Amino acid sequence: MFIARLLLLPLALVFAGTSPLAAQDNGAGPPGAQALESLSDFTEAWLRGPHASYRSPSFTHWNEDGEIPARCAACHSETGFLDWLGADGSAPLAVDHPATINTVIGCASCHVSEAEALDAVPFPSTVTVTGLGASATCTLCHQGLASTDTVVAATDGMDPDAVSEDLSFINVHYGIAAAVMHGAETRGGYQYDGRSYAGRFTHVPSANSCVACHEPHTTEVATEGCLACHQGVDDITDIRTRHADFDGDGNAAGGIAEEIAGLHAMLYEAIRAYAGQVAGSPIGYHPDSYPYFFIDSDGDGTIGESEAVYPNQYANWTPRLVKAAYNYQVVAKDKGAWVHHPQYALQLLHDSLESLSQSVDVDMAGLTRP
Repeated sequence: MFIARLLLLPLALVFAGTSPLAAQDNGAGPPGAQALESLSDFTEAWLRGPHASYRSPSFTHWNEDGEIPARCAACHSETGFLDWLGADGSAPLAVDHPATINTVIGCASCHVSEAEALDAVPFPSTVTVTGLGASATCTLCHQGLASTDTVVAATDGMDPDAVSEDLSFINVHYGIAAAVMHGAETRGGYQYDGRSYAGRFTHVPSANSCVACHEPHTTEVATEGCLACHQGVDDITDIRTRHADFDGDGNAAGGIAEEIAGLHAMLYEAIRAYAGQVAGSPIGYHPDSYPYFFIDSDGDGTIGESEAVYPNQYANWTPRLVKAAYNYQVVAKDKGAWVHHPQYALQLLHDSLESLSQSVDVDMAGLTRP
């Protein structure tokens, strides 16, 4: 009954025109907060954002099943989120039962007392990050489902270049900004032995958390603050504070996003070369079809709709290929890696290329590791 009343509360307040949240957000707060002066403003902002997208696969994928599995429920339904928090009277930090379909991430998810008190969140690597403050609820669902530890557990002790039926693609999942931002601290990417990796990306104090850069209801980013400090650019993707030629193309004039994109493209070609020459089967990637890596039956380097089907999933996995493909997906699934943690993204891509270069021809001569 408590949860039911809580879920109905926002609409009741909207129609009443009251705003218990306006006072806390009218002062110093995230971008755009000052413009939200009534609860109807907050609600309209939330409705424009992805957390209210009722038709999104994020919230409809399980409709035919009639329930959302417990392992997915915390981030794909409000009832599951409240279960994880312990706001439904259950033990916190776990989901005890499947969740209700057709429930998005609503007001109650972030505004119950348990959510507002949340300050520490465990990651897939079992590392718990503390001191998260208002970013804790964001971190819970934007950390992915795998880590270095997952990849090590699947590949440990195997011949790095031997195809094994016991291996398959390991998917880090989606919207993994927190995993990338915390870098080596939480081991969200696959971190190669013998290499050091950058820890949490630390920005200036005014832009050093999820809610400092993202309006929490729409998730939109206010870019004015970025351009105020990073002067001389017209677009935030042109920003860079590291000026080496990381992708070896001879051009270091563009933004750091270009360097990451260049290395990412190089890694894809190296993965394709390795799959054909060492694993013995051509591979390709489709960004929108699970499980993402498929047999490239026509060898054209792209995966068409007829190839992007589950029965055609790539199967000739070696430990070396699993690791490189995992890091390729980490960068692919955080479109904002260039701002969340460019150094970590560059390190993961560089080291994946270096690993593949031990088995196939990859020109590493012009590449710089940050």
